[in-house]
Amino acid sequence: MANEKLQALMDYIAAAQVSAVVKQEIALGEWAVTVKPDFLRSFITFLKNDPQCEFQQLVDVCGADYPDRPARFDVIYNLLSLKLNQRVRVKVALKENEPVDTVTGIFSAAGWFEREAWDLYGILFTGNPDLRRILTDYGFEGHPLRKDFPLTGFVELHYDEKQKRVVYAPVHLTQDYRNFDFISPWEGMTTVQLPGDEKARKQKVGAK
Repeated sequence: MANEKLQALMDYIAAAQVSAVVKQEIALGEWAVTVKPDFLRSFITFLKNDPQCEFQQLVDVCGADYPDRPARFDVIYNLLSLKLNQRVRVKVALKENEPVDTVTGIFSAAGWFEREAWDLYGILFTGNPDLRRILTDYGFEGHPLRKDFPLTGFVELHYDEKQKRVVYAPVHLTQDYRNFDFISPWEGMTTVQLPGDEKARKQKVGAK
């Protein structure tokens, strides 16, 4: 019975929003709708206000990165209808640097969610009144949840004794992650004995 009701709702939305809907699917018992980016605002408004839907709670907005796709990013909007006791995941696919309209005018809670997606993925939300970083520092470079973002980041910060303040500098690793030797200690750690020190001594003896 529940599946029949959900299928009826999916058919209703497909007919009412034929220009907006790209596809609908049920994956792992959860309903997902992919829509065209240009129709996102009107589609979200429809889901919220239509008397047969009433998805009046925005639970979350998040991003996903698929760098091998032409439309690299997915933006996902998770909505809840208490009237129907039903959730829906609305998705739009975007190219890199392709903006999508903000939904803050529909759900005010979207403001911080969109800021997080911008901060972590670099997804642009046109019309967001306060689109700035929310989790990383103001001087942070890049967007750390992109798949091509380096594990080490681009910069690191430290306290500069001469300037008497925290400064940014390029990341410097004593050992490269890809060539990390789990037996030997980090270079420069000479004040304490660590497991692996004996290996370094044997190498020096062999070199002589």
